[in-house]
Amino acid sequence: MEIIRPFIDGLIILVPKKYEDARGHFSESFNQKVFNEIAGKKIIFVQDNESVSRKDVLRGLHFQTPPHAQGKLVRVVQGAVLDVAVDLRKNSPTYGKWHSEELSAKNGKQFWIPEGFAHGFLTLEDDTKFLYKCTDYYAPQAEKTIVWNDPAIGIDWNIFNPLISEKDKNGIIFDDLYSPF
Repeated sequence: MEIIRPFIDGLIILVPKKYEDARGHFSESFNQKVFNEIAGKKIIFVQDNESVSRKDVLRGLHFQTPPHAQGKLVRVVQGAVLDVAVDLRKNSPTYGKWHSEELSAKNGKQFWIPEGFAHGFLTLEDDTKFLYKCTDYYAPQAEKTIVWNDPAIGIDWNIFNPLISEKDKNGIIFDDLYSPF
């Protein structure tokens, strides 16, 4: 497995090894022991989610507050996304900074986003199937949304008019965020 550590501490890109032959391909998409070694601590996933979206759907920027904060291991099994994590850890030197990564069925990349980050993604193809493992259960009372196009964060989504839910359109702005992390 190839491991890539972006400039924001805590984020990890994992690229599972793919074994291909005339029949197709095989890869180990998750191994708890290996993942814990890469993460440097014991991570327990309690919920798996799946999202299917058409092209140009933008979801996020979402996070859950403690005690229901979530770490997410995300991947795409059909189509492609631009996946984004924003550092919300107040004492981090990269507070308010973001990292994006293209995840696709073709490249097989997975993105580990620990607690303390907002997360969002933009679908780049129709019928994109996005899967993510979560370290805590969905808790609507703890869910928060930062508006996707906040100029204080300045994410380059490379789109001007994405398809967005009302909840995501009405997210808070970063400057009004009191980060619990």
